[in-house]
Amino acid sequence: MSISPLLRRMAAAGVGALLIGTLGATTAQAGGKHDHPRPPAPKPVDVRVIGFNDLHGNLQPPTGSSGRVVIDAAGKTVDAGGAAYLATHIKQLKSEVKNSFVVSAGDSIGASPLESALFHDEPTIDALNAMGVKAMAVGNHEFDEGYKELLRMQLGGCHPDDGCVFDNPFRGAKFPILGANVTLAKNNRPALLPFTVIRSGGVNIGVIGITLEGVPDVVVPTAIKGLKFGDEVKAIDKTSNLLQRLGIKSQIVLMHQGDNTSFPALPNSCSIVPGGPAAAIAAAATPRVDAFFVGHSHQPYNCVVQDPAGNPRPVIQSASFGRLVSSVDLKIDPRTHDVIRKDTVALNHIVTRDVTPDPTVQAIVDKAVTLSAPLANRQVGTITADITRAPSPAGEQPLGDVIADAQLAATTQNGAQIAITNPGGIRADLTYAGSTAGEGDGVVTYGEAFKVQPFSNIMQTITLTGAQLKAVLEQQWHADGTATMLQISSSLTYSWSEAAPTGSKVSGLRVSGVPVDPAATYRVSVNNFLAAGGDGFTVFAQGTDLTGGPIDLDAFTQYLTANSNLAPPAPGRITKLP
Repeated sequence: MSISPLLRRMAAAGVGALLIGTLGATTAQAGGKHDHPRPPAPKPVDVRVIGFNDLHGNLQPPTGSSGRVVIDAAGKTVDAGGAAYLATHIKQLKSEVKNSFVVSAGDSIGASPLESALFHDEPTIDALNAMGVKAMAVGNHEFDEGYKELLRMQLGGCHPDDGCVFDNPFRGAKFPILGANVTLAKNNRPALLPFTVIRSGGVNIGVIGITLEGVPDVVVPTAIKGLKFGDEVKAIDKTSNLLQRLGIKSQIVLMHQGDNTSFPALPNSCSIVPGGPAAAIAAAATPRVDAFFVGHSHQPYNCVVQDPAGNPRPVIQSASFGRLVSSVDLKIDPRTHDVIRKDTVALNHIVTRDVTPDPTVQAIVDKAVTLSAPLANRQVGTITADITRAPSPAGEQPLGDVIADAQLAATTQNGAQIAITNPGGIRADLTYAGSTAGEGDGVVTYGEAFKVQPFSNIMQTITLTGAQLKAVLEQQWHADGTATMLQISSSLTYSWSEAAPTGSKVSGLRVSGVPVDPAATYRVSVNNFLAAGGDGFTVFAQGTDLTGGPIDLDAFTQYLTANSNLAPPAPGRITKLP
């Protein structure tokens, strides 16, 4: 494996425990023969690996559904998340096992709320440093601002356009950002470090980082120009083989790829939908890997898969936004340096808010919130009248129409044909009258738009059949006689009958004016809450070919900016019949 100048710079910067010389090694040193009896087997070394994924710069406790965790089969939830609370829970988990270290399965930055995104996610990198993260797999959203910006996140330095607006200077991540399947197209050399080695309790653990091969499908082409993304299994096997040759037999994978789950998914259930990519990769990759920390799909699960040799290994994901944190407890034989697989224990833990926030991380959060406050008054659009959540008799909301249209416009590159959003995610009206900030009548500020869409849900485009599309619309009506009316883009129209029985209310379903074919497939954009089956819309969880998009707030503000003097849409997408 050849070593690029980038890798040498990263090694020189003291990133992780990886010694760059090991990349060129071809054999491990063999031990000599023993002429005397073996001593009694020493006790296994206990090592705890603590992981999380898809933080997405959520420094403050996330709100709404994005800040809750389902804790029982009845759908009961608890509030969870917040970087300072996450740091406290990590400290508690570390205090329980002497030999512990922290990892991330990617998307720690990108698609972030205002207080992190405004500063190009420097506050979040600072928070991860303060939490003691030792390694992170690169996610697709780490590429949102391009490869060069990702390298700045790793190596530090001021932003080329905005300068040093949060830290002066910004020193970068104190941990390696890993991508074993990310290479430079021009010479096939590694674009990121493929692995790091962490020494804990006198034993070495190899940590392999992988992102989804489909990154080009979810990131704008300009952001990843000059990069290639290879097959996940092949990259894991190749890197694992190199670690094995270096004598590193205890190995874990941080993989930014995940599966969908049935709803509700509990923190330690294994309710993944069959046929998902992460479970398939974990089942196919070399048996040398002892555990998988995964991400990307924002789902909570704690599963065990059989490796190709028939041995079990955990595959665990901690939802998103810092609401859960995972622990995988390994017992490592100090003589063989390998994990005693049968003794591995994996758990997801809820990041509750009934603990004292970590003061170091809280100070970073407070600084980011204070400095970002002026942005709240920035103009993002103009409207001609109030655009409200007040529904028509059919259940159609003017503001719901606007948001669904915005989400469709933001995901057309994913092949989206329609967009559907949940009414519970629309938290305030857009009012024509100016506020006390003095922006003037008809002006929509960023702060006002944020109040409408405050949850930082991630847009996801999935494939549904026409039959599934009708089925999910039928789920709007509940057995108790109540209804939760989804808001839809202008490309989707249908009628529903008040007198028809639940499960058979929808008729006249059309996409772009063409009757829906039950057997045909349609690309549908929803937020990640709905994609997981939230609000009881479980059919969404059956969607396939998931492609990520921007956060819903970004989609909304971009639409407002592109459509000045926006008027409330006239109803007509949903028609109520007797």
